[in-house]
Amino acid sequence: MSHWTLDDVPWKEFDATKVDPELVRIVKAASLVEYNGHEYVKYLCNVFDDDAALQEHVRRWGIEEVQHGQVLARWAKLADPSFDFEAAFKRFVTGYHLETEVDASIRGSRSGELIARCIVETGTSSYYTALAEATGEPVLQDICKKIAADELRHYKLFYSNLKTYLERDGLGFWGRLGVALTRIRESEDDELAYAYYAANHADQPYDRKRWNRAYAGRAYSVYRRHHVDRVIAMVLKAVGLPPNGKLNRMAASFAWFTMRSRAKRFARYGTVAAA
Repeated sequence: MSHWTLDDVPWKEFDATKVDPELVRIVKAASLVEYNGHEYVKYLCNVFDDDAALQEHVRRWGIEEVQHGQVLARWAKLADPSFDFEAAFKRFVTGYHLETEVDASIRGSRSGELIARCIVETGTSSYYTALAEATGEPVLQDICKKIAADELRHYKLFYSNLKTYLERDGLGFWGRLGVALTRIRESEDDELAYAYYAANHADQPYDRKRWNRAYAGRAYSVYRRHHVDRVIAMVLKAVGLPPNGKLNRMAASFAWFTMRSRAKRFARYGTVAAA
């Protein structure tokens, strides 16, 4: 089945009366991160420099990621005609740099790299699913559903290759868990904070803590418990644990409590940052 294009999005159904300005801010940030996907292609192709088959999949994955950025940017422009995507993206890549010229994974092994990619795709698939359910704007709903399906398919791509590399690298359970936890913690690194800043507040000084909280306060607010349950199940599978059962329920309950607490605590930063 061929992949969808921007022409498959029902743009004529856009309803400005159902646009939530708070969601526009995080969609703008997401458009920058997704559009920068080609940089991750360079990095991954260097990590897997002798795996031509995986490199081909990675390049196709990168094309789809860039398309996600394009479609989100187009919607953001409809929602906020003042949004200058090209200028925002230039600010983003000037202020946030990904090191792509490597000869080995920063995760310590190729299997560790694939686990990290699974964690990213887990988060993005669940995030766009949550965003689709949080918005009442029909075009954004359609876009987010399409992207969420892509990200789930990307998870399956990296997970299927993980099985092969685990046998080669001999990465055990604790190593897998360590990579997963590290990558989850990195969700609050400079990338998303700087993207949020570059897309929304370039007229102000960059403060990682401030803009990370402003972004997280909005992004966390779109999640519901069933989204977190799904995230935990996919993470457990990536580290080699049963995705369902008591462990899932316990981990999901803890993650849900933590996310809601942080959403409430960071909400005021979002209000201040928007001023």
